[in-house]
Amino acid sequence: MSAQTRRQVTTDDRADPQVASKSAALKRRRFADLIGRIVVTTGGIGIIICILAILVFITVEVMPLWKSVKSELAGTFVLRESPELASYFLDYSPSTSEFPFLATGGDEYGEVGFVITRDGHIDFLSLTDGKTIKDIPLSKIEGQRVLSVFVSDNNRIYALGTQDGYILPVKVTFNVTLADDGKRIIDPGVSEEEPIQISPLPLMKVAFQQKNDEAFGAAAVTLDNKLLLFSQEESTSLLGGGEKRQHLGDLTPKLGSRRVTTIELDDVLNNLYVGTEEGKLFHWDISNKDSPELVEVVDATGDSSTAITALAFLIGDRSLVVGDEAGDVSVWFQVEDPTSPKGKRLKKIHVLDSLETPITAISPSPRNRGFLTGDQEGNVVLYHATSEQKLLQLNAEKEKISALSFSPKANGFLAIDQKGKLYNWHIDNPHPGTTLKTLFGKVWYEGYSKPEYVWQSTGGSDSFEPKFSLTPLAFGTFKGAFYALFFAIPLSILGAICVSQFMHPTLRNTIKPVIEIMAALPSVVLGFFAGLWLAPHIEKIVPAVFLMPLVITILTLLSVFVWQYVPKFIKVRFMDGTELFLLIPVIILGVLLSLWLNTPIESLLFGGDYKGWLYSLLGLQYDQRNALIVGFAMGFAVIPIIFTISEDALSSVPKNLTAGSFALGATRWQTAIKVILPTASAGIFSAAMIGLGRAVGETMIVLMATGNTPLMDWSIFNGFRALSANIAVEIPEAPVAGTLYRVLFLAALLLFLVTFIVNTAAELVRQRLRRKFGQL
Repeated sequence: MSAQTRRQVTTDDRADPQVASKSAALKRRRFADLIGRIVVTTGGIGIIICILAILVFITVEVMPLWKSVKSELAGTFVLRESPELASYFLDYSPSTSEFPFLATGGDEYGEVGFVITRDGHIDFLSLTDGKTIKDIPLSKIEGQRVLSVFVSDNNRIYALGTQDGYILPVKVTFNVTLADDGKRIIDPGVSEEEPIQISPLPLMKVAFQQKNDEAFGAAAVTLDNKLLLFSQEESTSLLGGGEKRQHLGDLTPKLGSRRVTTIELDDVLNNLYVGTEEGKLFHWDISNKDSPELVEVVDATGDSSTAITALAFLIGDRSLVVGDEAGDVSVWFQVEDPTSPKGKRLKKIHVLDSLETPITAISPSPRNRGFLTGDQEGNVVLYHATSEQKLLQLNAEKEKISALSFSPKANGFLAIDQKGKLYNWHIDNPHPGTTLKTLFGKVWYEGYSKPEYVWQSTGGSDSFEPKFSLTPLAFGTFKGAFYALFFAIPLSILGAICVSQFMHPTLRNTIKPVIEIMAALPSVVLGFFAGLWLAPHIEKIVPAVFLMPLVITILTLLSVFVWQYVPKFIKVRFMDGTELFLLIPVIILGVLLSLWLNTPIESLLFGGDYKGWLYSLLGLQYDQRNALIVGFAMGFAVIPIIFTISEDALSSVPKNLTAGSFALGATRWQTAIKVILPTASAGIFSAAMIGLGRAVGETMIVLMATGNTPLMDWSIFNGFRALSANIAVEIPEAPVAGTLYRVLFLAALLLFLVTFIVNTAAELVRQRLRRKFGQL
């Protein structure tokens, strides 16, 4: 054909309207395909970017948990150079007289500080320039020399022990107002209570706690080493009248010849602790003020030549910090002990890093389980008791720390050394108790008899010790997923085998969409149904629930056996695969029979009370909302996912493998188990892993169908708390940027990583199974 003829044919084809229409349609399809690829690709990339952005955001919120403590020396003031304070140093030298400053403190804004002097004055000074703001003499002990000071009520009450045997409780106040220009004005003041005479001799050590204006207690050590206990209580009658009762007791006989070095009272006036020069720690029960009882004497230092030099209670007044002459620091509290007459015994719980020089001062944090210690060499160390961390160490020019005070907001402290220098330090320490041990290890918490994994983020008072162990939450997450998959995987995979290999295609095309629709049920509906309806009903029929699998299996096998002897003319009336519907009445009969047997079985095997039998024989307690309920509810939510993917994998097995198996004489069941199931194993494994990911991340079902108790117990009759449910419960109440807030983000990060690891492992195993069995 000539070139001219070919051009003519082409021109004629182009002129043909049908050909032109097909060409235009082809172009439109190609354009639509291009748009589709762009949209899908863009969407996929966008999803990946969003996931990465979420991961970055979560990581950014978690990172501050691991930041180290920051400190800044805001100011150093030489008290002896202040004109108002220099007079206190006129007669002072380390060899001839006692140090003139006994205590220090400041306001919550870190602008005004004060010092308490031996001459009975409280001098307020600016923490900006060190200038004296106000000098207030204590009028009720005018002319008396102050020998000792005790700080209580989170640094709000100062009890002064005098040379004449009096204790004067003093409250330091800061009245804050705003000027017209918006500047804050702080007016410090002092409120003096009535002095309490304990002894005619000088009080070398004092301790004081006040319940209210009329009820208080005090302990004191006199110049001749006598230990005295004083208390005042007010009894009230039904008519409203009251009578004050005072008690003064001498506890010295119990001490023997031991010399007291430090004393401490708790805020409820039930316990008195006394440290001695021989390293002994005496514990008195003073709840009965008429008859104090010496409960125990413990060797706190381990060396009779090492004295206890400082005692202080952490916030809450249950954990006692002990500092000694060797620089060792430890935390003690009472734990249960059946061998003790009181049922409890004082025990050393936390041992912290030693300073190796005598501890001279301890100041507990008013906000958390942290505390400061000062030593003979001028070191000031910030500890945290729960995490057993040494967070920060500062030095005050190698001079003994004589007075130490944490700021009211725990964001700084004041310290006075032996040279009369006042140090004002600022601290940035937002998450002091966060370590790998406190987040994932066993910790011995206050009031517990041993170290445990505990999650308890809030309490009834400010003295509560936060417990942020994620281990019980991770355990609960996998416990719930395990019981859900234990219920869902057999039903899903066996159901998929039955539907794909044994049912008629018409039935398969109907049943599969119905099961897939189950996935559309909101999890909150399933959780509501499980928690409020299913759980109470299951509680009444637990023996029947565990009997059902056995009864239904026996009846099913009997039905299959009977079906073999059914006449052929009856069998042919059923389409291939539809005879399985005959099992529905058998299953219903098995359920009804199990429910009917519930009471007889409970009476026969469990004495009529399966709960009591479980508790008395196995030590298991039945909670109404437990892992059994979650297994049913969450398993129901997971079944559609596993079933759908498994059925697709089984149906995708090449037909030539099935035909070859049949040609070799294998039955349908043998073909399904030995040929189709191994070939589809990669897809089935992926289905199980996707179901695991769904169960691990489930929130509403585990939130509503369990007791949300963070227990570490595999019992199917106990509840649990999952990571996802914990986030949902706690995040609305968590202060932004607080420790709880960031720990919850850490829990979210763990969920993210677990899901990523599970999916990655699933894909690796799936690829290996595909290579092994050659699935297309």
